Amino acid sequence: MAPPSAIEVLPETDTSTFTVPDRLTIQAIAKRRAASGKLIAGVAAAADIGSFKGRTHHLHKHLANRWDHRLTAEAKSRGGSSLKEAAKFLKQPGLISLGGGLPSSEYFPVEEVTFKVPVLGTDTAQRHAVLTAGKHDMASGTSDFDLATALQYGQGHGSAQLLRWMVEHTELVHNPPYRDWSCTMTVGSTSAFDIALRMLSKPGDFMLSEEYTFPAAVEAAGPVGVRVAAVQMDEGGMLAESLDDVLCSWDEKARGGRKPFLLYTVPTGQNPTGSTQSLQRRKQIYAVAQKHDLYILEDEPYYFLQMQPYTGPDAPDVPAPASHQDFLASLVPSYLSLDTDGRVMRMDSFSKVIAPGTRVGWITASEQICKCYSIHADLSTQSPSGLSQMMLFKLLEEHWDHDGYLDWLLHIRMEYTQRRNVILEACEQHLPKEVVSWRAPSAGMFHWLRVEWHKHPDYPRKTLEEIEDELFHANMRHGTLLMKGSWFCPDKTVANEKMFFRATYAAAPLDQIREAVRRFGEALREAFGLPAASNGH
Repeated sequence: MAPPSAIEVLPETDTSTFTVPDRLTIQAIAKRRAASGKLIAGVAAAADIGSFKGRTHHLHKHLANRWDHRLTAEAKSRGGSSLKEAAKFLKQPGLISLGGGLPSSEYFPVEEVTFKVPVLGTDTAQRHAVLTAGKHDMASGTSDFDLATALQYGQGHGSAQLLRWMVEHTELVHNPPYRDWSCTMTVGSTSAFDIALRMLSKPGDFMLSEEYTFPAAVEAAGPVGVRVAAVQMDEGGMLAESLDDVLCSWDEKARGGRKPFLLYTVPTGQNPTGSTQSLQRRKQIYAVAQKHDLYILEDEPYYFLQMQPYTGPDAPDVPAPASHQDFLASLVPSYLSLDTDGRVMRMDSFSKVIAPGTRVGWITASEQICKCYSIHADLSTQSPSGLSQMMLFKLLEEHWDHDGYLDWLLHIRMEYTQRRNVILEACEQHLPKEVVSWRAPSAGMFHWLRVEWHKHPDYPRKTLEEIEDELFHANMRHGTLLMKGSWFCPDKTVANEKMFFRATYAAAPLDQIREAVRRFGEALREAFGLPAASNGH
C-alpha cells in the first residue's frame, strides 16, 4: 500500500503581527545572549528556555499539538518535586535559607578539577589545553559555573548553564518548525527511552520499529509489557509503505493489543544495519505518522557520524566540507527539523562523539512533553552527573564554543570515514563474494554483511538459526567476533529468511580491522567449502 504523499509545509497566511527572523547562526548567538543579559544560575536553578531561544525569535511559528490523549495515567498524575519547587526562591537577594536539605559545599572534598582537552586546528606541538574548574568560580567571577553548584542537588532538566548551550545547538542544527519546542537533559538515551515508555505506553501496547533494531530498546520495552511490531526495511532504512501497511491492516484481536501509536527509529547510521534514511524517506514516514497520529521517538546517537561518500578502493578521498555552513548543509535533515506538529521526541547523546561514560544527553520535544519528562526525572534519575555537566560545560561552552564543537564533529567525520573505508577495502580483498555481500554505510559505526546461507552445504538439512550459530562459532575459532543478525530481530514470532552479521569499525586499530575481516573470510570459506584465498585475495 502506498504511503501518503510527502507533507507540505504551508506558509503562515498572516504575518502582519511579526517579522520572520533569519535562522540562527553562530554569530547571532552572542547577540542573543547579550540581549537576554548575563546568565545567573545558582544551586538548583530553574532554566529559562524562552530566553535561551530568544523571546521573539519563534513567534511566527504555530504551537505544537497537544498529547494529552497519548500520555499515560502515570505521566498525567506526576506533580513533580514539591521541595525542588522551593528552589526558585533561592535567587532572592539577601535570603538566608534554612529550608532546603542541601549539604554545605564546604564539606565537598573537591576543591578543583583539571583535565586536558584537544586544541583543534593548530599545527604546533602543543595540541592540548588544560581546563580547570574550581569550587567557588562563580563567587570569584571567573566562570558562570563552579563545583559548589555542579556537585550540589540540581533540577531534573539539568544545569541552566549547559542546557543553554544545548538549546542553542539544537536551534543551530535543526531549527524546529513550531513555536513551543524545548529541551531537557537526560542521563543518556537509554534512560530517555525508558522514561518515554513510561510516559507514552502501558502494558499490552505495541511499539513500531525496524525489523532489525537496537536490542536494548526491545529489552527495555519487554519488562514494562510493551511488544514490538516490526516494519520492513531496505538499504535505505525503514519503508514507509510497510509502516502504513502494518497500521492499516492492524487487527487488535489477532495481534492481542491495540493499534500502535509509538514509533521508535534510529534514522541515521542505524544500529545494526548502518542504513540512513534519506530526506524523502523521512518525509514519507512523517506523513504516515500524521495519517495514523503516531508519536516518533527519534534516537540519533550516530547523527554526526555522517561520513564522506565512499568512492571505492584506491579512489581519492572526497574533500571535507569547507565551512561550518557546508558541514551543516551536508547533514540529512532530522525528523525534528521536519516536525510541524510537535510529534517527535528527538534523543541526542554525547556517547558517540565525546564519551559514553559522561551519561549526559538531552531530548527536544514540545514544552508539554519536556515538562512531563523533567518532572519524571526529578523523581527518578534527578539531574545528570554534576561532574559530567561541569566537564562538558568547560569543554563545549568555555573552550570550544559552538564553532569549536562543529570543528570537532568535522574531525570525527573524517576519522570515521577513514575507518569505514578501511573495513570496506578489507571486505573487497578478503571476503568471498559468492556467499557474502554488503553495501557501504554512509553513517554510523556498523557494517551489515549478508550471508547467502542457502548456499551452505548443510542447507536445507539445517535451519537458518543452526547455520548462523555454526558460522558464529567458526568465526570465533578463527579469532574474530561479529554479532549475529538474529540478535537484532525485535519480533521473534516472525520467521527470518535472511542471514546477516554485524561488524563495527569504530574502535579496533586499523590493522586489526583488516586482520579481523581476513579471518572472517577464512571462516566463511572453510564453512562453505570454498577454495582458500590466494595471497590474501
